[in-house]
Amino acid sequence: MSYVKNYLNEVHQVTEGLDIQCIERMVQGLVALRQREGRLFFLGVGGGAGNAAHAVNDFRKIAGIECYTPTDNVSELSARINDEGWETVFVNWLKGSRLDSKDGIFVFSVGGGNPEKNISANIVEALKYAKIVGAKIFGIVGRDGGYTARVADVCVIIPTVNPETVTTHTEAFQAVVWHLVVSHPQMKVSEMKWESVR
Repeated sequence: MSYVKNYLNEVHQVTEGLDIQCIERMVQGLVALRQREGRLFFLGVGGGAGNAAHAVNDFRKIAGIECYTPTDNVSELSARINDEGWETVFVNWLKGSRLDSKDGIFVFSVGGGNPEKNISANIVEALKYAKIVGAKIFGIVGRDGGYTARVADVCVIIPTVNPETVTTHTEAFQAVVWHLVVSHPQMKVSEMKWESVR
């Protein structure tokens, strides 16, 4: 079987393995956040940072939720890394944003962070702070979900169907799931351009 055919077969397997009830709970949690006028802060590094920037646009424009991501401001991000360190870059940004119990954190990560192995320590520290202030935690992660899955209120884990394609499937399906969420009838408050053109 060619790599292309095999990869697309894996995409089908990932789709079939998604937890539908978990996605429904995510929608309900985000509807509740919007109703209490909470803000949503997206956290990710690497491909997760790129997905965070895109998701901020969609959740603001389509779902009507006030959203931000620290990785959109490279000046502040790099200054905080330089002056305070990588591990605290997100938590200190969240403190500056006055994260509170009305708000939510939304993580895009392949592994979800691992404090024991010091992986994605910046995400782990941010989630610890979110728990302290009572902010809701959402995530779309891969592998076993790591720290994010352990502490999140709702976390969708992208199923691993091939250990060689964990990253690519996780980052691709983060987009699939968040697009599903923002277009859900209970979430969508604004029509999307091409769906409105007849």
